[in-house]
Amino acid sequence: MTLQTLKRQQHALSIAERQIRILDDHEAIGVDSFEQRINAIGMMPLTPVSVDVFQINVGKMCNQVCKHCHVDAGPDRKEIMTRETMQQCLDALKISKATTVDLTGGAPEMNPDFRWFVEEISKLGKQIIVRCNLTIILANPKYHDLPAFFKKHKVNVVSSLPSFTARRTDAQRGDGVFEKSIKALQMLNEIGYGKEETGLKLDLVYNPSGAFLPDDQAVLKSEFERKLKESFNIVFNDLYAITNLPVSRFLDYLVNSSNYEAYMNELVNAFNPAAAAGVMCRSMISISWDGYLYDCDFNQMLEMKLKDGAPDHIKDFNLDRLMAREILINQHCFGCTAGAGSSCGGTTTN
Repeated sequence: MTLQTLKRQQHALSIAERQIRILDDHEAIGVDSFEQRINAIGMMPLTPVSVDVFQINVGKMCNQVCKHCHVDAGPDRKEIMTRETMQQCLDALKISKATTVDLTGGAPEMNPDFRWFVEEISKLGKQIIVRCNLTIILANPKYHDLPAFFKKHKVNVVSSLPSFTARRTDAQRGDGVFEKSIKALQMLNEIGYGKEETGLKLDLVYNPSGAFLPDDQAVLKSEFERKLKESFNIVFNDLYAITNLPVSRFLDYLVNSSNYEAYMNELVNAFNPAAAAGVMCRSMISISWDGYLYDCDFNQMLEMKLKDGAPDHIKDFNLDRLMAREILINQHCFGCTAGAGSSCGGTTTN
């Protein structure tokens, strides 16, 4: 049976306010608030240190419907960034100090102006990251040349692969996803991705399949390297272990499986002050498909716009005002500060 998005189901948790209501009620499950923990280590209010990364969600449309997806992405989602909003992002990039543009979705490649946007960002000399679900490369003949397109623009391809086995990958991401993902990785390898001497970076993203924290990132990388090389002759550069945050479909899973209280307790008990200092929201800005600004991708999905005083839309980009803002927090932030920390680039502590 194909999983449906929460929005298509008209599910209660498709509304961000209802997700926040669950997260806000920390006293009911007997845990501290994130604000209390941050305040205890002298970091309240949480503030930015830079805006090095523009993370841009170019649309919620996706060819997959994954069980853990915090975006609630899927084929039925019609939210797509327009070229006008993309141009506003480009205008902001020109006056920013950002070095990296991180393109995400959904499947960002499904945006009809995706290639134009990558080409224009490339002209600005920015490092480009594309969050690729791999199966999009095989989804339609018009996407088959994506590896060559990525190579042309020296895109850092960051690919989701929750396991080196078909059973666990398909359980999380859908039937047949593992086989297609392996084929796509082989296509990327064939043109040089994942090989140190080419400079074409291919990174994998691992996130747990259930209500538990990821294993040690270095251990996972070693295991994935060995298994993928032995079984499929696949190589890659880095592996990022990312903690599942209690947002959207993963929050729905936690509540329905009666794991929410235990998982939140695990996150809170694993709070690491060193990880808190390195949270990704302190060095990035998140831009939604319609151009609104957020502290991070997770705040974006919870519709937690920037705090009063900061510009709320990319057309009004102002670095000084962004640097002066206070970062909005809630209980989901414990996911980024648990254990070795978690960010879109993997762990945040050694």
